[in-house]
Amino acid sequence: MIVKIYPQNPDARRIEQVVEILRNDGVIIYPTDSVYAYGCSLSSSKAIERIKTIRGKEADRLTVACADLSQISAYARMDNDEFQILRRNFPGPFTFILNASSKMPAKALEKRKTVGIRIPGHSVSQQIIKQLGCPMITASVKNAEEEYTTDPELIEERYGRMVDAVIDGGYGQQIPTALVDLSGDEVVVLREGKVEVIL
Repeated sequence: MIVKIYPQNPDARRIEQVVEILRNDGVIIYPTDSVYAYGCSLSSSKAIERIKTIRGKEADRLTVACADLSQISAYARMDNDEFQILRRNFPGPFTFILNASSKMPAKALEKRKTVGIRIPGHSVSQQIIKQLGCPMITASVKNAEEEYTTDPELIEERYGRMVDAVIDGGYGQQIPTALVDLSGDEVVVLREGKVEVIL
């Protein structure tokens, strides 16, 4: 099923339709400010397991997409310096690795003590997460053929049977988020993105 939601003025009824799917253990593909991504509710262990099955070998590379900084602080531990780095860069095409808090479900961590966190700078994804009321577990849609990760109609054609809905928010980006590790004593940029990180 494809659900068209325009980023300029997201339709509240369609956002609610997507949120209901997520509340019922659903998995979606949705637009972000980087690439299209799989998404499910952080509170649904059944849906998290589905994303892991879809992702296969890369199942350990799951990220948590949050609505705002206060939501992040509930699921990850950070000091004031780390908080300020997040505040300067979010929302935006970044993933920051932080030490997970005890509130992070074990199903999402898979024995890791750190978690990737992001706040997408895309109106559709922001509205979905806000309406859901909890973060989403998320993972990039990856394929060697670019058009199958950027064109929502082709994404639906290839991956639609694996998920409950594909959100068409327009043509997607090709560049993944910058990846920055804040979990140790030093800030480490693991992957450059389309926007430079402000440290």
